[in-house]
Amino acid sequence: MVDKLHEYQGPVGIAHTWRDALQERWYGWKENRPRTLLQLLQSLGLAEVPGSPVEDGQTPAGVDMDQYSHIFRKKTRRELIRISAAVMGIEFSYAAETAFVSPTLLKIGVDHQHMTLVWAVSPCIGFFVTPILGSLSDRCTLPLGRRRPFLILLACGVFLGMMLVPNGESLGHWVEGASGPGVSNFWPIFFTVLGTVLLDFDADACQSPARAYLLDICVPEDHAKGLSTFTVMAGLGGFVGYLLGAVDWDSLKFGELMGGHVRAVFTLVTFLFVGCISYTVSSFKEMPLKLQRYNQTRIMVTDVDQGGDGDKLTDYAPKSYGTLVDALEENNEPVLIPEHATFTHYLKTIVVMPTSIKLVCLTNLFCWMAHVCYSLYFTDYVGEAVFGGDPTAPPGSQGKLLYEQGVRFGSMGMSMYSLSCACYSSVIEKFIKRFGAKRVYTGGLLFYSAGMFMMAVTRHKFSVIFFSWAAGVMYSTMFTMPFLLIAHYHSTNKFSESLGDNERVDDQIRGLGTDVAVVSSSVFVAQFILSMCMGTIVNFFGTTSAVVYTASFLGFCASLIASQIVYMDL
Repeated sequence: MVDKLHEYQGPVGIAHTWRDALQERWYGWKENRPRTLLQLLQSLGLAEVPGSPVEDGQTPAGVDMDQYSHIFRKKTRRELIRISAAVMGIEFSYAAETAFVSPTLLKIGVDHQHMTLVWAVSPCIGFFVTPILGSLSDRCTLPLGRRRPFLILLACGVFLGMMLVPNGESLGHWVEGASGPGVSNFWPIFFTVLGTVLLDFDADACQSPARAYLLDICVPEDHAKGLSTFTVMAGLGGFVGYLLGAVDWDSLKFGELMGGHVRAVFTLVTFLFVGCISYTVSSFKEMPLKLQRYNQTRIMVTDVDQGGDGDKLTDYAPKSYGTLVDALEENNEPVLIPEHATFTHYLKTIVVMPTSIKLVCLTNLFCWMAHVCYSLYFTDYVGEAVFGGDPTAPPGSQGKLLYEQGVRFGSMGMSMYSLSCACYSSVIEKFIKRFGAKRVYTGGLLFYSAGMFMMAVTRHKFSVIFFSWAAGVMYSTMFTMPFLLIAHYHSTNKFSESLGDNERVDDQIRGLGTDVAVVSSSVFVAQFILSMCMGTIVNFFGTTSAVVYTASFLGFCASLIASQIVYMDL
């Protein structure tokens, strides 16, 4: 029939029909297009469109609530391992980054002081962007869920970074050759630095949605077990990643095929990273935010109708602070946040926060500063201070060979730290139950401080391996304790009550994803501070041992602040 109509119309008639259809679509788009940032986010499903709760108390048509039943039951250890596989992949990439980025930058002509400034670019971006991404994930209404879309997005950034870092020098020389004579070594440095920024920012930021995803789909009783499993997987990922870096790939056929040691490591790590992220993302469905809010509203309305106080959140409605305000209007209907919350209000909660969370953030800041000293500059420290090598020496010289040998040995030490992280994480939950969260938190940080001090004093190959285990204990502690506290604050809804410091924050809207992202952002502040001053510290003392001494001092400061945190009944 349509073909017959086109025959009658002819080419001109068909063209006019297409034109009219395109004009109609254009005018429709102009009328309904997003005119503000909030409307744009709403059109993409990253912000909720205001609406009223469903009044009939019935499950929306076509929705099978049984497909989300896994959210409301305890998880097995095997299930927790699958949920946490993403962080293993992140640690694979992080291991390759921390072990080889600094030597790679030094190799292409970036000196120590400028190299530390390169590390400052990512935290400048991450400090402002990561909490906003956390806030957006709290409000994301995509059918895929709230956390997984951001996990996938940031994972793509990690993938691109891992492509650029080992190939930045070659790509830069190719661009220089294609564009003719230019600034010497500019493009190799540019692409390598770009890959470093992408890899560093996305690897750090990717942990927030991965951790929030774990907390979202696990019941509160599983939070401690889940976070310890999360940290075990992180430790195992780092262990394998650093172990891959300790292998002399240049002497093997695979390394020769890949084009060298660094490329061989990054190639293997990339495949492992993609596999781990895919394994987690395909594990458990998230309940979309609209459906989650609907069920919370339905249960509360039913409770009010039955003469309750509106605080009954059971069945398919787990209590989640930041979703419903624990109060009823005069007409006995629950107050939904989207009816009065704005994006500015969400951003305000990032800056204005309870004192309890401020202490957690400050402790995590000093923890990350101490850890960044170890992780980002450790292989360089071993290559120079322990083995006596020189990263700027000519290829094939004694100084260069010693430095490369030290970098590989440093990777072996860092694999020991990751292994100790996995081992300690498997028992940290039992330690918390037996000794209490406060002793476990402060004790782990003091242990790290003492270990780093002894490593700097002895400056021996044996101490590189032995005292790296202290770094694993601290990494496990800071990977578990802050988020266990945040999850505990939210699951017990204690932000609307006194937390021991006479504060009341019931006028705030705090989402779990936002708070997890804010605490995680400490890594960006720590990295920025150290990047601005570490080069100066090393030049002032004239030895890279200053890096390890600084790590020891910062770990001690973190333990002092951790002793002031509000632990409640943990």
